[in-house]
Amino acid sequence: MKAVILAVSLFMQFSFCSVASAQLTKLTVGSNTLSGSGLPAWMAKDAGIFRKNGLDVQIVYFRGGTITAMALVARETPIGQVTGPPIVSAGLKGADAVMIAGGNVVSEYWLMSRPEIKTAEQLKGGSVAIATFGGQADFISRIALQRLGLTPGKDVTIVQIGTIPERLSALATGKVQAAMLNSPDNFRAEKGGYHNLVSVRLPYQGVGVATTRTFIRENPDIVRRYVRSQVEAVHRIKTDREMGIRVLAKYLSLQDKEILERSYDDASTDDKLPQKQYPSLEGIKKILEPLAETDSKAKASKPEDFADMRFIKELDESGFIDDLYKGRKR
Repeated sequence: MKAVILAVSLFMQFSFCSVASAQLTKLTVGSNTLSGSGLPAWMAKDAGIFRKNGLDVQIVYFRGGTITAMALVARETPIGQVTGPPIVSAGLKGADAVMIAGGNVVSEYWLMSRPEIKTAEQLKGGSVAIATFGGQADFISRIALQRLGLTPGKDVTIVQIGTIPERLSALATGKVQAAMLNSPDNFRAEKGGYHNLVSVRLPYQGVGVATTRTFIRENPDIVRRYVRSQVEAVHRIKTDREMGIRVLAKYLSLQDKEILERSYDDASTDDKLPQKQYPSLEGIKKILEPLAETDSKAKASKPEDFADMRFIKELDESGFIDDLYKGRKR
């Protein structure tokens, strides 16, 4: 009798899990980051937050934000963890891509040079490695060079290299003289003897959540559940330091405790990763400004044209986000 009861119990548990699993919506999400800014999606996956919200998410990686945005517009990945510049560029070309959650709304990159190059003058005539043209590192590198008094394309060549490991390899072998790096790779490069020529930190729509207006119109509930997952993941990041560091170690394949702690602390600050995950209109404005100098469409556009706030606004106005943080120590 006990054996029969146990068998029935196990069968019922298995059946329940099978039904629960069948009810999950499968979703492929594109991502262009292997840095601390990827933490919300990784946390949502590893902490079971996506599944809690009825989503079975697979994250696929692309070499740079431009390719990630292209996959998004082509509906290969209906939601993307991607930076603002390629979403703005796609919108200016007529695509219906929009940011729906802010993610990282303060961007910080270091222009790291080879150990023998310690001044702007020494970098003159050299080259800087970025991911892809039109991506975030490309935009920030131009700002960095201008701050050093150098003209991009004239005094210094910007070279499209690809992923951060490829940029670091190009830097190590002397293929390029400098590279734009963010956390944790700027910390690793610094520890390896490379020189920080200039840091650029500014309000900027970094890696956030994007989709298309078409996908929103056809699948509003999926988008709603994804944005909710993003908000809950940000809360978990801010309130569970141990797991945040563990998730970073897993996805960044990094074991250096000092760099992991620095990376977590850098990625989880309230200014970079706000509790209320509105896309950054100020950050999108920063993207539009240089484009407006040569593009009439960019000049006539508003930051609101590239963002859809409705899902974050729903969570905010319902009190959901404030309730998450009740009792949190500041």
